[in-house]
Amino acid sequence: MSTPTANKSDRSPWLKLIWIVPIILVVGAGIVLAAQAFRASDAGSSFLRTYPGHSELPSSAPVGFPAWLEWQHFLSAFFLLLIVRTGLQIRTIRRPPAYWTRKNQGLITTKNPPIRISLSVWFHLTVDILWILNGVLFYVLIFVTGQWVRLIPVHWDVFPNAISAGIQYASLNWPTEDGWSNYNALQLLTYFITVFIAAPLAILTGVRMVPGLALRFQKIDRIYPVAVARKIHFPVMIYFVAFTVVHVTLVLATGALRNLNHMFAGRDDQNWIGFGIFAGSVVLMVAAWIAVRPTILASMASLTGNVRR
Repeated sequence: MSTPTANKSDRSPWLKLIWIVPIILVVGAGIVLAAQAFRASDAGSSFLRTYPGHSELPSSAPVGFPAWLEWQHFLSAFFLLLIVRTGLQIRTIRRPPAYWTRKNQGLITTKNPPIRISLSVWFHLTVDILWILNGVLFYVLIFVTGQWVRLIPVHWDVFPNAISAGIQYASLNWPTEDGWSNYNALQLLTYFITVFIAAPLAILTGVRMVPGLALRFQKIDRIYPVAVARKIHFPVMIYFVAFTVVHVTLVLATGALRNLNHMFAGRDDQNWIGFGIFAGSVVLMVAAWIAVRPTILASMASLTGNVRR
């Protein structure tokens, strides 16, 4: 008696992607070998001497991280985690457990219909507002305190220095880290893109998709349709996730205790204070991720509107 074969439709779609793994390994190994060969060449050695991987900052540039920046860093990460969590819920939950409507709908007409949104959308927008307010305060403070020179390139040599830093990373002989006083050029460009391009892009595309506002923005639909905003918004979220994974990995791999002290304890040494604060923040984030459930969201949403199934 023959054994039944598994139905092809029952196989995991991830099995189709197994062939990508060896390709990634081969390509990765090729990049590492090419970077090492370039560093060993005369041209590569000369290039790395000319561009060591970091662009010089003005003499007036601040050193270290003030307490407000540490709080901004944590709150931004905390809100971003919840934004990603609820964003995934919006994309994956087909039948929301409940809906939220504003208590005071004002004058309801055909041009101003009552807006009903799912709990996930309500919480997503709520956290968005908190993230934006935190970001606006961040913008104000970095320009008032001069911290902006550590996030905005001020010399054109940042680009060849970023290439140099990338070659050093790829060759597995990583550039010397001194984030307390100056980021390497690749970090600088990445942080600039994240803070001044990706974040505003996430806001502009998100606002375009807000229920209710999308109807009022019909006049600009030919120039900036909702479909375009939606196609941009999700890749931006993927960028933030990828940035976070790489960022945390490098923080831990390039001197975890010192780096965590920089951003969580405001000090440039290698004790365990920053790690302890970081560990506590991770516990809080995990608890928040788990807590974003319909029953809890319904209780929170009922404070600002009517919740109905």
